[in-house]
Amino acid sequence: MTDIDATTRLDAQYAFLMEADRLKTVERANQLMNRSRFENSAEHSWHACLLALLCAPLAGDGVNLDLAIKMLILHDIVEVDAGDHPIHILYDTDDIRARELAAADRIYGLLPDDLETEFRAIWAEFEAMESPTARFAKSVDFLAPALQSIGAPQQIDEEIEIVGGNLARGRAVKAKDILPVLFDFTKAAFYDEPTDPKMAQRFAFWCEADKLKSVLRATPIADGSRRENTGEHSWHIMLYALTLADHASEGVDVSLALKMLLLHDIVEVDAGDTPIHGAVSEEAVKAQEEAELKAAERLFGLLPGDQSKSFRAIWDEFEAAETPTAVYAKSIDRCQPVMHNLADDGGSWRTYDVKLHQLDTRVGAKISRGCPSLWPYIRAKCAPWFVARQAL
Repeated sequence: MTDIDATTRLDAQYAFLMEADRLKTVERANQLMNRSRFENSAEHSWHACLLALLCAPLAGDGVNLDLAIKMLILHDIVEVDAGDHPIHILYDTDDIRARELAAADRIYGLLPDDLETEFRAIWAEFEAMESPTARFAKSVDFLAPALQSIGAPQQIDEEIEIVGGNLARGRAVKAKDILPVLFDFTKAAFYDEPTDPKMAQRFAFWCEADKLKSVLRATPIADGSRRENTGEHSWHIMLYALTLADHASEGVDVSLALKMLLLHDIVEVDAGDTPIHGAVSEEAVKAQEEAELKAAERLFGLLPGDQSKSFRAIWDEFEAAETPTAVYAKSIDRCQPVMHNLADDGGSWRTYDVKLHQLDTRVGAKISRGCPSLWPYIRAKCAPWFVARQAL
């Protein structure tokens, strides 16, 4: 591939990634567990991926968990054009299907041909719900809204009626024979009956993770309308890791990288987010590290023993950044905010008066370590902004 071809490919990949960012503005019918606002489809996608990972021990024969997570990363991107459709409202299903197919054509069509074919096939398999993996992923997606409602300390009468109907005769019933343990847990929790102890531990962790949707970052979403939250950020960088996998160094396990990025910011539930351009002193960095370690002990400690150890091991490997996969995941974590700041006329660069040489050191060096071909492309896009600002 020539340099021109490489640039054209990255242009297409970034066009898709930036368009997908609009999923953060698609509002769903269910609220965050703290009832502060309605959830958006991007953070829902992240939370569904987390539920799938938590339910891995429940997956039946033939379920490919790595593929299921990819399905849940991609499944709602069509809502950028087609919107979300709450289960308690009647719609013309043929019209919705036609709109979603048109959205898939347009949005996945932004990608290079090979990725368009791959992503479209993953989405189509999920929608068809015919393979064991798709049935597993769909069941997670069907039950997540009910669990979202059940996990809220404050219940709403209308929501109770919707969840009860869904569990009795709605699409959630489809999960009964596919993920019986999760379905039975959801129903028991809804009716305040005794629940499976391990599922109760997983659910407690999942509920705590919901708080990540209220942790605000310094970086804006791409349209500049508000600050990004850490839940939707985690979904977006998973999409980045999947979309930019061809730029990874040798030896990277992309599926493991997705799990790292799914879990990497969970600790911010307790420790909060510290902007890379804000916490630059040694004391601040050390204090943040200590807070995150304490948070990891508490949050991962909520899980059943085996999962507590495996989730913590994934998080520890990411934090150490010593393996090729962790280095790649760390690089991807730095890639996403740059284009968002650029789209918002500097975003957090203006807030923290960031200079280009600081961006090179704090961001470029880490991107280059895991994705050597990406930083020259990204830097070429953002350097003119810094030049123009310096001239003011």
